[in-house]
Amino acid sequence: MAMSGSMERKIKVEFVNREPVEEQEIEIVERKGLGHPDSLCDGIAEAVSVALCQEYLRTCGVILHHNTDKVQLVAGRSNPCYGGGEVSSPIYILLGGRATRIFGTNEIPVDTVAIHAAKQYLKNVRNLDVERHVIVDSKLGHGSSDLIGVFEGNRKESVEPTVPMANDTSFGVAHAPLSETESIVLNVEEKVMAEFRDVEKAVGEDMKVMALRERDTITLTVGDAFVSRYVDDYDHYINIKHRLREYITGVAKDYTGRDVNVLVNMADMPGSVYLTVTGTSAEMGDDGATGRGNRSNGLITPNRNMSLEATCGKNPVNHTGKIYNLLANRIAREIVENVDGIREVQLKILSEIGRRIDDPKVATAQIIPLSGVNRGWMEKKVKRIIDEGLSNVTEITKKAMKGELRTF
Repeated sequence: MAMSGSMERKIKVEFVNREPVEEQEIEIVERKGLGHPDSLCDGIAEAVSVALCQEYLRTCGVILHHNTDKVQLVAGRSNPCYGGGEVSSPIYILLGGRATRIFGTNEIPVDTVAIHAAKQYLKNVRNLDVERHVIVDSKLGHGSSDLIGVFEGNRKESVEPTVPMANDTSFGVAHAPLSETESIVLNVEEKVMAEFRDVEKAVGEDMKVMALRERDTITLTVGDAFVSRYVDDYDHYINIKHRLREYITGVAKDYTGRDVNVLVNMADMPGSVYLTVTGTSAEMGDDGATGRGNRSNGLITPNRNMSLEATCGKNPVNHTGKIYNLLANRIAREIVENVDGIREVQLKILSEIGRRIDDPKVATAQIIPLSGVNRGWMEKKVKRIIDEGLSNVTEITKKAMKGELRTF
């Protein structure tokens, strides 16, 4: 048990004897990039939640119950060609989930706020004409009376600010530190979007990075939806692809001394290459849904424990499916940064509906330690970090409602 003030939390630390991911023979890591249809749904779901939080605070003075984590994308149709092309049928995006519409005698313009937030987010796809290429439809319903009751109880319990009660029985998981392969996958996509995309306009936002590490050889298979208007012909396409490959190789080498092999758009043939009008495959047959892509650390990591929870779009006040995943990532990073002798830590936090979110049913850390460390000292320090993180769990809400935390 760990103590924080007058509260005794159930915190367990376990030392495990297993092979660290970095030493396993096979490691697989994936990231679905900014413009991937699943990532678009994640980003829209979170943008809508953030916008509703701000609208609720502005008009009501409090954040009201909502969960906007049910965004669906139905792909359109397009006809890309070298130097041009057109979208012949628009992308359809359905905003699903629940949101409180009435506060006292006031009606909150939920649909207007949600649609505007979605369209603003879609501007991250630079060559997507949001008004011409996309239909955004809001079907946000009213919340479950039981869950609204839990949410309302959080606000009525006291005139003083209180720690909310969980509105779900769910868990959050995280690990630290990132392996070399995980660091490569995360940073390749982010740096291409932050840097190389400005240099080479043909690079689209829909980039998927899949890594396979076989002992000390890392193969990155990258798919990127090139923007057709910026590609003159097949030779130009091949040249752009070559330069993208060289850039990615350079980024990868910053994170590993292992051999790295980069493959880009492997289905290409002279008569069929990966061109899009907008830079996302959502224009031409690739559908999407919230929660099908990256976990809250930005990665898909089958060698690790993962939650299937859709972090994006869940309310940041008392939905532990969101809060605990974000909190677990923060605590895991703090543990490896502040406790010497840890090779790996895996963190799990389990909530119970109706129970205060700073007092989970259990929070547990599994540690692979270096040999010769003082396990008793390490256990005390890790428990203290977890306890402090739970004590400050509402900081996650404050940052998430402003869009300041990575959720996918």
